[in-house]
Amino acid sequence: MGLVVYWYDFICFGIVAAAVLGAAVVLVRKEGAAEGILQWRRRIRRAKPEGEPFKYESLFLPILEDYEEDQGDVRAKEPAGLITWEEMWMSCWVCLHPAVLLVVRFVALVVMVLLLAWDIDIWGGTIYVYYTEWTFTLVIIYFGLATLISIEGCYEWYKQGSVRDQHETTDFLRMDTEQEAYAAERAGENINENTVRLQRHQEQENRKKAGFWGYTMQILFQTCAGSVVMTDIVFWVIIVPFLSTERFSLNLLMGSMHSVNAFFLIVDSALNSMHFPWFRGAYFMLWTALYVIFQWIIHACGFSWWPYPFLELSTAWAPLWYFALAILCIPCYGLFTLLIKGKERYFPKWFPHAYQNLN
Repeated sequence: MGLVVYWYDFICFGIVAAAVLGAAVVLVRKEGAAEGILQWRRRIRRAKPEGEPFKYESLFLPILEDYEEDQGDVRAKEPAGLITWEEMWMSCWVCLHPAVLLVVRFVALVVMVLLLAWDIDIWGGTIYVYYTEWTFTLVIIYFGLATLISIEGCYEWYKQGSVRDQHETTDFLRMDTEQEAYAAERAGENINENTVRLQRHQEQENRKKAGFWGYTMQILFQTCAGSVVMTDIVFWVIIVPFLSTERFSLNLLMGSMHSVNAFFLIVDSALNSMHFPWFRGAYFMLWTALYVIFQWIIHACGFSWWPYPFLELSTAWAPLWYFALAILCIPCYGLFTLLIKGKERYFPKWFPHAYQNLN
């Protein structure tokens, strides 16, 4: 029998539609801003004759200053969504070789593929009616892509030498240039501060950008973060205590699939240099909404039972459940965000000589 729609189900449809629309607006405003700002800066550079100050510098600098950090000196602040190539494969720990992160990602990939194969062998392809398998597969894709990028990163490490040494040399040269500029200013020479500011913006653009696959990996990472937290919380807090059935009872396989995913993702987060801008939680919202819409479609096509009772549309409590699910996305993503922000804030204080920030 097809899906029977009641009047209150339209409230559920509206909740999911509002979540999708809100996520799309956030991504349009934030995700596109990084590349848009960079392209705009490139236009400024192309319009500026070589060796001459840009005629309309004073008009553009106030906008550039909106992206500057107030830390005593004037430094360009990169757009929140900007990703550099080194963040994808270098560890945040100075003493840790990139190959260590590669091994961790490869081991996670192999273990999770074996668990998923075991799950499919027992239940068949119908297991993909569950959000758990959707998320588990997404994490596998992330670790697969991360492994490939780490391999390429390690190859570059051996080919070009330590990227960290290159950064240290660049920082030393920048400090030397700033000292010379300060000395020239004290000597009474005419220093164009606006030109210096634009040069600093240009220095940050010289860092290699992550490219398509780097951005894909970053999006997968942040989508997996929220999805894994939601999956494991729902499983251990709601399903196991209250909703266990013969088809969905706790056993070694189920317990592993709802813990190994979080374990490997947290270990990877503790070792990698990837940052965690809040707005990419919109991808997690879209991913969850996609699963819900998938459930609606298969039930409209005649699927008879709901893998998660709180998604069922035939009860008058459905709008409340859907609203609670939408709200739950926020703390689930926020919890992982707090872990990353805590790492970025406290690790440099606790391990000042061992921790490096590539962001």
